[in-house]
Amino acid sequence: MATGHRITIDKSDRPVRVVRAGQVLAESDRPLVLRETGCPDRYYIPAEDVRLDLLTPSGTTTYCPFKGTASYWSLPDATDLVWAYPEPKPDVAEIKDHLCFYEVEVM
Repeated sequence: MATGHRITIDKSDRPVRVVRAGQVLAESDRPLVLRETGCPDRYYIPAEDVRLDLLTPSGTTTYCPFKGTASYWSLPDATDLVWAYPEPKPDVAEIKDHLCFYEVEVM
């Protein structure tokens, strides 16, 4: 990792829920919380706890030098609302098979 840049990943001790337009998109009592220098805390939710049937893969990808290449999913009214790292870099391997949303309710 770059000097001064740090990423930590821990099991969250609090459940999370993602709701949009009254519909629950994800709910988990086993999310991971990723803390990265200069970024807000992000909750990565196991794919099994996400309503993948409601999401459509988008063609968007982004690259993070610390995490790898991200793929995105959308709702009809929310482009690229969700992302994941299908092949994360070794230092963040725990986030494989987890998805992250921009807005998460921590319970």
